[in-house]
Amino acid sequence: MSEPTAAPVVVIGAGPVGLAAAAHLAERGLDFVVLESGPSVAAAIEEWRHVKLFSPWRYDLDSAARRLLEGAGWTEPDLGALPTGGELIDAYLEPLTKTPQLNDRIRYGAQVAAVTRIGFDRIRTAGREAAPFLIRLADDTELLASAVIDAAGNWRTPNVLGGSGIPARGETTADGIAHALPDVLGADRDRYAGRRTAIVGAGHSAATTLLDLGVLAQDAPGTEIVWVVRGTDQARTYGGGEADELPARGALGSRLKKLVQSGQVELVGSFRIEAIGRTADGRVELTSGERTVVADTVVNSTGFRPDHEMVSELRLDLDPILGSTRALAPLIDPNKHSCGTVPPHGVDELAHPEPGYYAIGAKSYGRAPTFLLATGYEQARSVVAALAGDWTGARDVQLDLPETGVCSSNLAYGDNTDETGGCCGPTPVAPPTGRQLLTITENTRASC
Repeated sequence: MSEPTAAPVVVIGAGPVGLAAAAHLAERGLDFVVLESGPSVAAAIEEWRHVKLFSPWRYDLDSAARRLLEGAGWTEPDLGALPTGGELIDAYLEPLTKTPQLNDRIRYGAQVAAVTRIGFDRIRTAGREAAPFLIRLADDTELLASAVIDAAGNWRTPNVLGGSGIPARGETTADGIAHALPDVLGADRDRYAGRRTAIVGAGHSAATTLLDLGVLAQDAPGTEIVWVVRGTDQARTYGGGEADELPARGALGSRLKKLVQSGQVELVGSFRIEAIGRTADGRVELTSGERTVVADTVVNSTGFRPDHEMVSELRLDLDPILGSTRALAPLIDPNKHSCGTVPPHGVDELAHPEPGYYAIGAKSYGRAPTFLLATGYEQARSVVAALAGDWTGARDVQLDLPETGVCSSNLAYGDNTDETGGCCGPTPVAPPTGRQLLTITENTRASC
């Protein structure tokens, strides 16, 4: 275990936002270590490396990370091009981990099991702020931290399929349910070609998979596509079309609408899943009242939720609805804000009653699907400035975001926010193949 006097800042998660925090810590001369649960950088993005973002490179690069890369002789990508998740890793994040400032600061295979204050549970107060954080890993090793920046994301904790916020009957033991953004046209093709697939969710992740399946159906006879949603009006998913400031994102909804109108996608609306079971021939059966949907595979594209269990002994001030900080909740409420209308925010809105602990990135938004990668980068900059004692810089928060036209008020269409699948978390669109995601985050989750 590290000595208290040498406790570094610990960053949890080596995705885009976690590494942005690391880059800012390096520039500020603060000691730090990055803990990544996966075997390599941005392990969550690695799972959807086939998906193309619909934010061009200029929205995908953190300022401090860019400066470190340029100092190491990095060649900047075409800022107007749209990278895939794999290109985001290979051309940006992986080189960033090799810079002198970061190359020996990242520990892979380091799954955080719990974060607390050494010698203090959540109840004890006197002397609490002076105690370093104690971080226990899944292998029972421990280290101390002077502060914790939690950029773990939410990719590992998808929303449930059940229509009431809890798992549908039979969901926890059901087979045949796939994670969002499967590689329908590549590694996972055999699972979907010539078979019937139900996509559950009304966000960009769902739209991307639907478009991929549409492409697959042209080459693989017998491929059937069912789109299952809780709402009755898909105007939110179809989005802003040509009015969208990100053209690739606007094209997503337009192409999906045509696919539905052509009959290639069977749209099943007002379907709130109550139970999941198996048919006599082994297929998955979704039940809503007297109605059923049967498919070979069900893809859960209902979005994500944060997991606060590992920090349950810290003193958190969480909004009871979104699961973000209470101060941040009204600024990101998907009933009022879209991806592009979230106002600038930083350390003050991210602070908890536990001094020195900050959740940033997709996790900071709780269940709100309006997260943007650019927003996460500004969060990282602001929090690190505060940890360095530069409160003027920390509070000078600025954001220049593209208007969305896609992430609109859910209330306007009577839909459940959980179904958005990340208006701006892993969120895709695609000109030729349908595989396109907007600027993603570490989980994820992704971003506008």
